[in-house]
Amino acid sequence: MASAEIDVKYVAHLARLALTPEEETLLGDQLGHILGYIEKLRELDVTNVEPTAHAVPMVNVTRPDETRPSLSHEDALRNAPKQGGGLFIVPKIVE
Repeated sequence: MASAEIDVKYVAHLARLALTPEEETLLGDQLGHILGYIEKLRELDVTNVEPTAHAVPMVNVTRPDETRPSLSHEDALRNAPKQGGGLFIVPKIVE
């Protein structure tokens, strides 16, 4: 797509942007450069390149789920400012 085919005013309207004439000219030129670069990329031979989502392989680094000891009920409530019936008491925030 050539830069002449881009209607910057229409795209700005869709994006709800108010552009000055200078900004329209600047953005039109920038979009033209971007599209020109994309045309250069289309010249590359990528027949033997697998489609990928990332440029480098990614590995999931999360730990496996395992049952481990946790705080006892008493330890969890030890520093609570207020407690009652074995529960935390917090200020009411909804009327």
